[in-house]
Amino acid sequence: MLHQPHIPERSALMPSSLTDEDLLAMEQRLAATQAAPWTSYVEGRDHTCGSDFIQTGEGAARGEDIELSGATVADQDFIAAARQDMPRLLAEVRALRKLLASSRQQ
Repeated sequence: MLHQPHIPERSALMPSSLTDEDLLAMEQRLAATQAAPWTSYVEGRDHTCGSDFIQTGEGAARGEDIELSGATVADQDFIAAARQDMPRLLAEVRALRKLLASSRQQ
């Protein structure tokens, strides 16, 4: 028989772990944003004239550009990448929870 590792209860792993309601709220905020992908454009790095901005969507789904005030280049790059990263992270969390629940039933 295969040894099953002890899996601590969620509260022991992360006292302030995300609830299903937290995940749902994140998914709702994500769904309310402009279409992906979001691409960070920085003057001098990605183009030669104009300002720094985040391009939203592409083709027929192209949205309004986002211009930030007071953000660093790293902040802007992070915000743009988060639009693509969040759906993947949320899907991963849900998949891992399903796997964890399945392993607890065995």
